[in-house]
Amino acid sequence: MESKRWQVFLDTSALIAGVISPTGAAREVLRLGEARVIAIVLSRQVLTEADRNILSKLPTVLSEYRAFLRRLAPHVVEDPSPEAVREATRVIHRKDAPILAAARQAEVDYLVSWNTRHFHTDAVRAFVRFPVLTPGEFLRAFRHILATA
Repeated sequence: MESKRWQVFLDTSALIAGVISPTGAAREVLRLGEARVIAIVLSRQVLTEADRNILSKLPTVLSEYRAFLRRLAPHVVEDPSPEAVREATRVIHRKDAPILAAARQAEVDYLVSWNTRHFHTDAVRAFVRFPVLTPGEFLRAFRHILATA
């Protein structure tokens, strides 16, 4: 019996870091997704932000980024409703609320971000059932699960 692949939501910081760096933890997370070991989940907002940031700051990699996304074939979820975002703002800064709400709505197993500071509170932990980890922390958790399986 095949086990369920982990559903891993990436925010914009983790996605861009993984795309522009040939090495590093964020790239390794994307490689796991590309190999279909884990399922990468992105919201429309993450795709829009990443596209805009790459276009404005790294336009020479835009076509490579888009080709990579096609190969990666992430599961793209709709942005959360305004009500879901308002609910998330009760537990996290309004800037991070759409990401938290989208990951919660997608019922993922992990949220991976380079900016985890606002996510590490008791209120956020009570709001969602998944951990919020940096790419390196996620890889350590992944390796630990593999080693103990």
